[in-house]
Amino acid sequence: MKDPKQVSKESSVPSAVSQPVVAPLTRAAIFLVVTVNSGEENEAAVRTLCGDLAALLRAVGFRDLEGRLSCVMAFGSDAWDRLFGAPKPKELHPFREIKGRHHAVATPGDILFHIRSTRMDLCFELATQIMSRLGGAVSAADEVHGFNYFDDRDLIGFVDGTENPVDQAAVNATIIGEEDAAFAGGSYVIVQKYLHDLTRWNELPVAEQERIIGRTKLSNIELDDAVKPSSAHNALTTIIEDGEQLEIVRDNMPFGDAGKGEFGTYFIGYARSPRRIEQMLENMFVGRPPGNYDRLLDFSRAVTGSLFFVPSRHSPKMSRQGYRFHRSPAGTPMNARLRTTPNRDCLRATVHSALVH
Repeated sequence: MKDPKQVSKESSVPSAVSQPVVAPLTRAAIFLVVTVNSGEENEAAVRTLCGDLAALLRAVGFRDLEGRLSCVMAFGSDAWDRLFGAPKPKELHPFREIKGRHHAVATPGDILFHIRSTRMDLCFELATQIMSRLGGAVSAADEVHGFNYFDDRDLIGFVDGTENPVDQAAVNATIIGEEDAAFAGGSYVIVQKYLHDLTRWNELPVAEQERIIGRTKLSNIELDDAVKPSSAHNALTTIIEDGEQLEIVRDNMPFGDAGKGEFGTYFIGYARSPRRIEQMLENMFVGRPPGNYDRLLDFSRAVTGSLFFVPSRHSPKMSRQGYRFHRSPAGTPMNARLRTTPNRDCLRATVHSALVH
């Protein structure tokens, strides 16, 4: 018998087809963030890509059916206003910077493409095709090529993503339900790029590193609460509300440029509400209580920060008729005259049904 609370929670998860936010972890990923250039023609080009992306994904993914190529396409708050207008997801807003002992910066980003595969060449080809279709309509704000590092470790030597929920628990953690019925099946995603000072980090004794992370380095076992500091990374990123742990799904990836001495982790977290990730970041950068901040930030610096909404593939704003343009009252600014309803095929950014099943 299932716990009634669990049954209730599962019943709130929509039947709408979601984008592959809980896809299995892969060995390669590209995180591509772009801004949409001004002009209605550029906004139109983005909408056109929404209808073309599924075909692009199928064409590239068909080259290796076992490559598990997928793509999540997500939109920032300002971009949503420009491209889709009202209604708007209840909790979609610009990324809120945090200033504490360290600084969580907010950086530009209108659209996120989270491209994943077992092969980097498939990721790269899809990213190339996407940018070719968009042409001058967008400007690249950030592009990071992530790779799997040994046994799912980050470049500071610890296993990353150990506490990810799986199966139905992952769906419950990430997919919007009845709390925002108009956008059921969607999700929120926050991304940050962290650069590590590996020279200073590697000077620390392993025991001190383990106290900062809250886990053993070699065996990946969580430290006992009796010895784990309250400022440990995994302590501050654990959020309890009404006796229940609020989970997220992370798909972080290491990245680097050995020639430039650049070593980092790309954080990407999916959740059904951005508040739970924002609370984690508040705990890390300000502290819980204030001043008891995440000591990992003494060695890792956030250089980007953006929040996006991931629509479901059957969003209520989607229509087979495509985009509708309505005449606005005289005197309405040009950028307010555009009212759009995305094509139903917009954001069918996965070959899940064609390649996985």
